[in-house]
Amino acid sequence: MDSLASTILTLGAVGLAIHTSMLLRARRTHRRARTAVVIDADHTTHQDSGAVRSIQTAELYLPAETLKRIWTPMHLERLGRTYWRFLTRVTLGIVRVRYTDHERCLVAFTRPFRLLSFQAPEYEMDAEHGVVRWRIERGLLVARRGAAEGHLQIDVRRVPSAQDERAHLRLEIEVANFYPAIAFSLGRRLYDLTQSRVHVAVTKAFLRSLARLDLAESRVGRFAEVAGTADSPPAQAGQTQRAAERLPAPR
Repeated sequence: MDSLASTILTLGAVGLAIHTSMLLRARRTHRRARTAVVIDADHTTHQDSGAVRSIQTAELYLPAETLKRIWTPMHLERLGRTYWRFLTRVTLGIVRVRYTDHERCLVAFTRPFRLLSFQAPEYEMDAEHGVVRWRIERGLLVARRGAAEGHLQIDVRRVPSAQDERAHLRLEIEVANFYPAIAFSLGRRLYDLTQSRVHVAVTKAFLRSLARLDLAESRVGRFAEVAGTADSPPAQAGQTQRAAERLPAPR
């Protein structure tokens, strides 16, 4: 119960931080004249096994020249890093990301309060499609029976545009095969009212923030020295893609 109580307290603190952060962000204005984000869909389902699948989708419109410049493995890696940076900012520093060679760990304030830990990210990329995926390992937020089964991923897909000077991207953030500890301990309804709502609110806010195209520099820099474009993927990106092809295809 101690871990469950700490989880509930952490979720409460995170929820309050997010609410405060959203109010502050709502008062700010950003220059988005050349880019736009439209939230397209929000879909969360529960499976009979207790696993949760949650998908948030958005459409991003931006200058074609800008997309050509950033459609690289390096910027896909930066997109992943931008998600973690946003999570820290929107929770006012309560949730932080700890990096090692083999995992990414979400902690509340400090390492003993490990909310979720993920394996190192996997990447897929070609001329039309990019994915960064983190496989869930363990943590206070995940039930023991579901450890090492779920994943979080950001999926980016190019969509044909009627305007040559305007590009269109479809972004999808998915959590799949996730077994929430709260749902198993205290019931699905409490999970839906707390952790699920927090996740959806944060994800939608992150997708909207991409209108600024402010992609954070990667902490690891796996593809920092890789040159390549959408039409000519570099060797390293190709190697990563071939390794990822053995995984279940993104839905």
